[in-house]
Amino acid sequence: MPNQPPLWPFSAVQQITEVLEWRTDILSAQAGEQRIALRPRPREIITLQHRCDALGLARAAELSRAGFAGDWQVPLWHLALQPTADLAQGETEILLDTTVSDFRAAGFAVLAIDGREAVLVEIVTVAADRIRLTEPLGMQLPAPSVTAARIAIAPIRQGVLASAIEITRRRQSDGMVTATFLLSDTPDLTAPVLPSYLGRPVQTNPSLVRSPLSASLRRTVEYVDNGFGPVVVEPLRDVFERGEAIALKAQGAPARWAQRRWLWSLRGRQSSFWLPTWGRELQLRAAMTSGSTLMRVAPVAALAGYVGRPILLEMPGALRFRTITGAIADGFDHRLTISSNLGEPVPLGTKVHFMTLVRSDADRVEIRYGAVASEVTLPVVEVLE
Repeated sequence: MPNQPPLWPFSAVQQITEVLEWRTDILSAQAGEQRIALRPRPREIITLQHRCDALGLARAAELSRAGFAGDWQVPLWHLALQPTADLAQGETEILLDTTVSDFRAAGFAVLAIDGREAVLVEIVTVAADRIRLTEPLGMQLPAPSVTAARIAIAPIRQGVLASAIEITRRRQSDGMVTATFLLSDTPDLTAPVLPSYLGRPVQTNPSLVRSPLSASLRRTVEYVDNGFGPVVVEPLRDVFERGEAIALKAQGAPARWAQRRWLWSLRGRQSSFWLPTWGRELQLRAAMTSGSTLMRVAPVAALAGYVGRPILLEMPGALRFRTITGAIADGFDHRLTISSNLGEPVPLGTKVHFMTLVRSDADRVEIRYGAVASEVTLPVVEVLE
């Protein structure tokens, strides 16, 4: 199309990587910290891999030679969808769920049939269940009618090449092309609806339960050693820091889009959220009645260490959140008082976990997209607010 940057036309067939980069200034104090957002919207960097034949490898080389330093129209293949109905030449609408991708009115999209090179279409308006095109479909389709299962539709964003194009030949007519783009016009995505407690969202992604949780427990201290006597440990901060690396997985377009929106809502190291330990720390010694606020558990901490700790209870109907307000010894057990009753019986064997208020410990987040699922590993650290 006239006056438009060139299209990067290759369909991605390997893993796609999306990097989100924020900037946050952390001001640490003895009893807390202040977080200042220096970049409200992230920079988006995507890396696409394409498997090409000899002609495709040659086209990639010549395209990059001609337009390396300029703008490109970049298909977002990690946000590609299949239409919900077959397409025919002459149609001006494409039916698909636009709420789980980044299609924009007065923008562009690309079609790829059977994994071949992408072709450009221009969008007039975007509705929840369809996009409307400026011109009827024609040469974009290889036949008068194409079944939906053969079609992939992806939104377009403008970007610049962020690094050198890499071409790796396996054989004379088989190779891999790797291209990394820095995208422009970053969207401001809304946060997905998550359970909340005390004004903070609770991350309850089921993949957290199935993934390994690695944790480090630390406190900022200074070791004083004069070389002659014992080593003295001097605390520098009042805050005890629990650091973890969590792995989140999402399968299917709606889950992948929700995961992306949630990462957006963190704004790097800016926002905090509740993270259950999923460690079953509190093991009930007796069932609880619906009106009871007393929880009898096996000892796991000093009595003072329970007070003020938020907990999650895996009830049969839903996850429930409470705070421990008191603790006393009861024989060989500990009896805890929670902030309010559950309104339903709590059977013996209910899983009860501590919750920790955390924030991301990185301003750079990398999302790895496969054919049907995405995965992100996120370091987090405990905070007070």
